[in-house]
Amino acid sequence: MADSVDKAHYRFWPKRLPKNITPPQTALWDNLATSARRYPGKTAINFFGRQTHYAQLMAQAEAFAAYLQGLGVRPGDRVVLLMQNCPQLVIAHFGILRANAVVVPVNPMNRAEELKHYILDPEAKVAVTTSDLAGELASASNALDAGQGLAHVVVSHFTDAFDPAEGDDAPPAAWADWLLTRHAMPALRGGQVHAWADALVCTDAPSALQVGPDDLAVLPYTSGTTGLPKGCMHTHASIMHNAISSAMWGNGSMENTTLMVVPMFHITGMVSLMHTNIYCGATMVLMPRWDRELAARLIAQWRVTHWTNIPTMVIDLLGSPNVDSFDLSSMVYIGGGGAAMPQAVAQRLQEQYGLRYAEGYGLTETAAPSHSNPPDAPKQQCLGIPFIGVDARVVDPDTLRQLPVGESGEIIMRGPQIFKGYWRRPEASAQAFVEVDGQVYFRSGDLGRVDEDGYFFMTDRLKRMINASGFKVWPAEVEALMFRHPAIQEACIIATHDAYRGESVKAMVVLRGTYKGQVREQDIIDWCRENMAVYKVPRDVEFLDALPKSGAGKVMWRFLQEQEAARSAAGQANAP
Repeated sequence: MADSVDKAHYRFWPKRLPKNITPPQTALWDNLATSARRYPGKTAINFFGRQTHYAQLMAQAEAFAAYLQGLGVRPGDRVVLLMQNCPQLVIAHFGILRANAVVVPVNPMNRAEELKHYILDPEAKVAVTTSDLAGELASASNALDAGQGLAHVVVSHFTDAFDPAEGDDAPPAAWADWLLTRHAMPALRGGQVHAWADALVCTDAPSALQVGPDDLAVLPYTSGTTGLPKGCMHTHASIMHNAISSAMWGNGSMENTTLMVVPMFHITGMVSLMHTNIYCGATMVLMPRWDRELAARLIAQWRVTHWTNIPTMVIDLLGSPNVDSFDLSSMVYIGGGGAAMPQAVAQRLQEQYGLRYAEGYGLTETAAPSHSNPPDAPKQQCLGIPFIGVDARVVDPDTLRQLPVGESGEIIMRGPQIFKGYWRRPEASAQAFVEVDGQVYFRSGDLGRVDEDGYFFMTDRLKRMINASGFKVWPAEVEALMFRHPAIQEACIIATHDAYRGESVKAMVVLRGTYKGQVREQDIIDWCRENMAVYKVPRDVEFLDALPKSGAGKVMWRFLQEQEAARSAAGQANAP
């Protein structure tokens, strides 16, 4: 039985691809250095019409590496990178790697209260950000005890990388406040703030590249059912494997032009887009935020060939009143993940544009794809088949017995792209892995099934997590932040149905006695907007007199979730 399940997907394996690869035994920096030697005058980055060639990108990253070393960054040090998509993110990311240090990519939606953890946990002393986010980062550092905060923050303005007066790629007018404004530099208690422009004119040479495949390269954070976010330890080798595999899977070459709107702080944008395109010597057209009209214009103007996205972006693009005028004829590949692509939308893409949407699946722990639909044989609303080098199974979560076709269980996987464990969390790391048939597998926490063709489908989650337009919201983290509100006695976060986002966040709140009748639901939502990333903010707040509890005193969140799901289902059934 096991062999038939394990090998079934090989019938649909792209004949042009090997099932396993031998990645180069080099550091990630070497991919940029190699592309810069091969294609020095080729455009690496296109940002609102300003083009950065590969030779320029490498030179700027080397200058930045030397500047970081001048600030005291040593091999293995963790450096926070807090940016939206822009050339500075790519330069800083590779500059940190060239300095033999470790990139700590952080979601720019985080607010000061959340950012404290990304300074404290990796013991970061240096951070790189843009001026629109520098104030929040400085506030987080300044609120920490003496000696725990940042010693240096390098701050860039978006306009360091493009001139808004040049070219036809003007950003949307609504972006002017944060994109075009050169925000004032913040004060950093006990530390120094440095201008990006000063870093790029550094004339020192960085010290020798010392890191190799087995050294830590990036430390992206992921949350879970309890506690604060955990750092996922990825080496140069684990990222290298999926960068090259993604290039091979998507017919990557130096002739690709990729629309980069999936955030590059996220594991998918970082690995399957940035590192993959750098390895190929391809051209990246960067978007710092999503805007459907701008995306359509960039695809047409720069003849974009590849676009990895979140399905809600495609839904929004096709919902534009100008969609009939959009020229998508240059595109040869479109795919993504984070949420299921509605079948009707996938069908429209195929019928109107001849594009077959290829969904994929992966986690921060798996360096993005652990599964992907073969571009030539995708199935709709499907996770795909195990990726290059991946052995994946569906097992009974309790007995770890492999389950037959069609039966739902926990998805587990192993492969060279799997992370090395959680940063300084040995117990959590031990719980994340199991041994099956003498091999060590990572437990995804997701429930799925395999069909007779070996394709994987999601059925549910073991982990308590909300998926809002591809953004993972972990209730325990939101609850911990909400408990800081003086009026909140108890809070329980659950998912509520959202026709567009798939799921949204709902807060079930018990107010302290003295605040009852004094605090409105909207007051709680407004406070959350000030203290947490916007995608975590509850869209709905419901006040209760008490939260249901088990005999052991634990909040019965599943009972509340089931109640909400029943209400939602009834509402949809009664809708006209």
